[in-house]
Amino acid sequence: MAAMPLTLLWVMYLLPSHFALPLPQEAGDMNKLKWEQAQDYLQRFYFLDSKTKDANSFKDKLKVMQKFFHLPLTGKLSSYIIEIMQKPRCGVPDVAAYSLFTNKPKWTSNVITYRIISYTSDLPRIKVDEIVAKALSLWSKEIPLSFRRIRFGTADIEIGFARGAHGDFNPFDGPGNILAHAFPPGPGLGGDVHFDKDEYWTDGSSLGNNFLYAATHELGHSLGLSHSNNPNAVMYPTYEIADFQSFKLARDDVESIQELYGKRSD
Repeated sequence: MAAMPLTLLWVMYLLPSHFALPLPQEAGDMNKLKWEQAQDYLQRFYFLDSKTKDANSFKDKLKVMQKFFHLPLTGKLSSYIIEIMQKPRCGVPDVAAYSLFTNKPKWTSNVITYRIISYTSDLPRIKVDEIVAKALSLWSKEIPLSFRRIRFGTADIEIGFARGAHGDFNPFDGPGNILAHAFPPGPGLGGDVHFDKDEYWTDGSSLGNNFLYAATHELGHSLGLSHSNNPNAVMYPTYEIADFQSFKLARDDVESIQELYGKRSD
């Protein structure tokens, strides 16, 4: 039960802020709405403190974002950065999220239970089941963990689709931008994965948000991984198109998960 306060602390850092910082002087060539969107993005994913009312804080956090995405550290907002901010992505912060914990969170059992508690109408239920199982298998073949599905009761990892406010202090924002979020290992919400029901989810055979990619990414968080700044990694914060048959973890993902759990001996 000791991990519960840490999980709640992590959730509190995801609470959106509605205090607007003063616009930097160079805001003249970009409309106010985009600046407010940029502020909200930095508050959500880089812990920008809006209460400081300090334009330098905005620039400092923007530099942290630029460093994460391997961009020049100018501290200035550009149309390209706005483009990155508007990409579909995970709702977990890019930095500092797991450094709040004295130790990296991980499951102590070798058998992790999971349960799918709700579905999207975009895909047949059997297809959702198949994709979740495939996503888990991508991780389990690299580490000494196995996953067992249960259909009733409380599971270690509970997976579901929801829209708007859904009881975890981290409401979804409707179609676009944030597609899903997950919680690190632990009791209560720990390990749970939530997908935005307002998004259009596909199995990769049509345009839309690829559920396999998103599920694999979010379950990486459920196992204790934070975001990677390697664009080739599944744990990169923005989502990409993935082919169902050839999709696999990148070397960066494998090394990160094995650092937590070790290599699978068989």
